[in-house]
Amino acid sequence: MRSFDRPGRSAAYGARGMAATSAPLATLAAIDTLRAGGNAADAAVVASAVLCVVEPAMTGIGGDCFALVGTPDGKVSGLNASGRAALAADAEWLSASGLTEIPLRSIHAVTVPGAIDGWDQLLKRFGTMDLAEALKPAIRLAREGVPVTPRVAVDWPEDAPSLAADAGGRVHYLKDGRAPGVGETMAYPALADSMALIGREGRDAFYKGAIAEDIIATARALGSLLTMEDLARHESTWVKPISARFMGHEILEIPPSGQGLTALIAFNVLAQMGLSRHAPDSAERHHLEIEAMKLAWELRNRHIADPGFAEVPVEDLLSDRTAKRLASLIDLDRALDIQTAMRTSDTIYLSVVDEKRLAVSFINSVYDGFGSCIVTEKTGIALQNRGACFVADPAHPNCIGPGKRPLHTIIPAMVRKDGEIDMSYGVMGGDYQPMGHVTVAVNRYVHGMDPQEAIDWPRYFPLRGKLRVESGVPEHVRAGLERRGHVLEAAGPLGGGQAIAIDRARGMLIGGSDPRKDGFALGY
Repeated sequence: MRSFDRPGRSAAYGARGMAATSAPLATLAAIDTLRAGGNAADAAVVASAVLCVVEPAMTGIGGDCFALVGTPDGKVSGLNASGRAALAADAEWLSASGLTEIPLRSIHAVTVPGAIDGWDQLLKRFGTMDLAEALKPAIRLAREGVPVTPRVAVDWPEDAPSLAADAGGRVHYLKDGRAPGVGETMAYPALADSMALIGREGRDAFYKGAIAEDIIATARALGSLLTMEDLARHESTWVKPISARFMGHEILEIPPSGQGLTALIAFNVLAQMGLSRHAPDSAERHHLEIEAMKLAWELRNRHIADPGFAEVPVEDLLSDRTAKRLASLIDLDRALDIQTAMRTSDTIYLSVVDEKRLAVSFINSVYDGFGSCIVTEKTGIALQNRGACFVADPAHPNCIGPGKRPLHTIIPAMVRKDGEIDMSYGVMGGDYQPMGHVTVAVNRYVHGMDPQEAIDWPRYFPLRGKLRVESGVPEHVRAGLERRGHVLEAAGPLGGGQAIAIDRARGMLIGGSDPRKDGFALGY
């Protein structure tokens, strides 16, 4: 229970349905959908589309999405709706290109957008709406305009120079040549037209029709290898989730090409470490989480890739033998000297649970701010730069290749207890995300925090040899970490997150939404 004489927010409660998103208009749109008779899958797509309008730096129809869907009987399905590299991105091209990496703003970082097909498949399998109905709220808001909220206004200026350098970026995502300020209204008529066309003609309008033609014309003019065939052949993949046991619960994640495996490795390591012996605000607790994650990220960078092109040893990486070996490397009194190469990124995550207890854990992203900052002039779509997650080493399983999916940072999570869905949650923030999953779950299942308290908790992230810590990390924790050899560095807000827990004994939903963003959780 929080201290009510201090700033903060209470967890949301609702018996019939709940939505938690990073933007007020998206949460309201999801709740409106539920109250009008839609289910959690419908509400998730509605909210994701609205977020493309109200948080355009973080997400868009030019990006990818993933989802975990938990049904009332406790079964969980996974959706990998990420796009692929061009078929022409072969070894001969890579050798001739001279590339040693795929830079964030390179045209070769632009991969096929997977989100629209993912929305369509989610609705067809679990929803009651079609795309035309689900897109209506977002289309209306894009036409009428939406206010720029405080966190969105803080993030936008960083990408303004890149948007200004792009013809489409200048037209569609700047206001009088600059980033809009808080409280200003931004409308997106071209994006509204694109969504309306998708509503009328279905997902094929995006992958085979006029929108596809505009995407390819824009990308090819800048040297992209993508073709109409690359878009036309795109299809999302339904996958079986992978999981790990932690504190009597089953944590479920999307399998590779996503990085959810990273979080599960860390959970397995921490299960060996007796976390419950340490107070939630102790240096020991923080140190153990950080060290487990360092080891997990190392394995991620070594192994995670598109399983259609490389064998990812999931079973071995999640084995008890691997967990014990990694745990033996952790010294409670000394930090490991590991400097894993990582990046941050821009993403939205949302969670919805409906009256029948269908639960949807959903994440959508263009990767970096406004993705590649390449925006189609006619259709107003910011193209993602997810291909920057590829490597350019032909010997590495995650090397860019024809029709290949890159290692993906965006990961929804879900928790099951005694065969029933216990919590739908996720944490944004690029490579940070697995650590966010771990911290929130430790807070809830080791220390008994409600979803809002678990999300509010001050965050920490080892990055490039430094330990980034938010201002809320207590001084005694900082001192304890420094004594163990961690080199601390001040960090701004790390990621964002949402969570909805299902209290079956009381028939109640309990939600939390990250104060690091502008949104909230709302139940009814």
